[in-house]
Amino acid sequence: MNARTRAIAKKEIKQLLRDKRMMFVILFFPVFLLAIFGYAVNFDVKHIQLAVYDMDKSDKSREFINSLSSSEYFDISKIIERDDEIKTALDEKDAQCVLVVPKDFSKNLYGKREEAKVQFLIDGVDGNTATIIKNYVGAATQSFNSNFQKEILAKNGAKLYVPVSLEPIFMFNQELKSAKFLIPGLIAMILIITSVVSVSLSLVREKERGTIEQINVSSLNTFELLIGKALPYIIIALIDAVFILVAGYFLFDVVTSGSYLLLFISTLIFIIASTSLGILVSVIADSQQVAFTIATFASLLPSLILSGFIFPIEGMPFLIQLLTNITPAKFYIVCLRAVMLRGVGLEAFWQQLVYLTMFIIFFLGLATIIRRKKSA
Repeated sequence: MNARTRAIAKKEIKQLLRDKRMMFVILFFPVFLLAIFGYAVNFDVKHIQLAVYDMDKSDKSREFINSLSSSEYFDISKIIERDDEIKTALDEKDAQCVLVVPKDFSKNLYGKREEAKVQFLIDGVDGNTATIIKNYVGAATQSFNSNFQKEILAKNGAKLYVPVSLEPIFMFNQELKSAKFLIPGLIAMILIITSVVSVSLSLVREKERGTIEQINVSSLNTFELLIGKALPYIIIALIDAVFILVAGYFLFDVVTSGSYLLLFISTLIFIIASTSLGILVSVIADSQQVAFTIATFASLLPSLILSGFIFPIEGMPFLIQLLTNITPAKFYIVCLRAVMLRGVGLEAFWQQLVYLTMFIIFFLGLATIIRRKKSA
């Protein structure tokens, strides 16, 4: 880095330090976004509102109901006494699920002629939540069946024989917390938004103030100007990344399982790619309003929808999967999840770093060409 590039970087740092509000937003707003998104975007379904219509009113029916309400997944929100109250409970959102226990439940449970049946009426408006509730009630019913079989066999002096014992082990996220899956995506989304927006406004601010003309007549070449403008924001984005990681640890108990060196290298390359995109936006736009709009559109929407942050890329149509390659966040999220969650080495994601490097070359090269044409 030569003296002219350092001079531009120092000038940009001094301008940032003078703008206290801007510095506050750049340094602390990402942590605020992480907290808001981390708590708001959560796929864990707990405390399901359960209404109960127990027509049997026996010890076994109460035991079955208690097996549901004793967990953190179900909360009994209403006791139903008549048939017509079932639809009302679902219509008025008093319950997400209604359990109906028939009159002959206990009789059939101990009998040998018929199965003891229960009915779950689930609100299916939200298909994802309804599927999760269905799985929960299925697991709870299976657990009740297993305990009841052990009880009956124990009375007869026998033991329950299970030919195949299933013992699933969840790797990397044993508690199956959605936060641990989402936090890496949130880090990528927040970093690209702050990097692209802040850098794009920087050069456009010079245009609006008229100081860009003084820079144009100086001995600076286009590449030196762009690099000098980007360097302070790269440093600030790295500081933001540290703040976000610390906040993720304290707020959501997300720890880095792998190498911090690999995490730093991946983050640095991604931030450079993001600031390169911001430079391209600043070269194209002629006002801060236009720059902010383009930067937000180019960073927020792709990183939210097309990066694999929330929606799995493998489940998208083939053409949309090709379209996901337009955002650097897609490749950075793969790196983050590999290092933070799985704790793997460089051999598992080095291709992603190559793609991010290609973004840097493309964005900086295109920005340099456009600015030279505009200055000519």
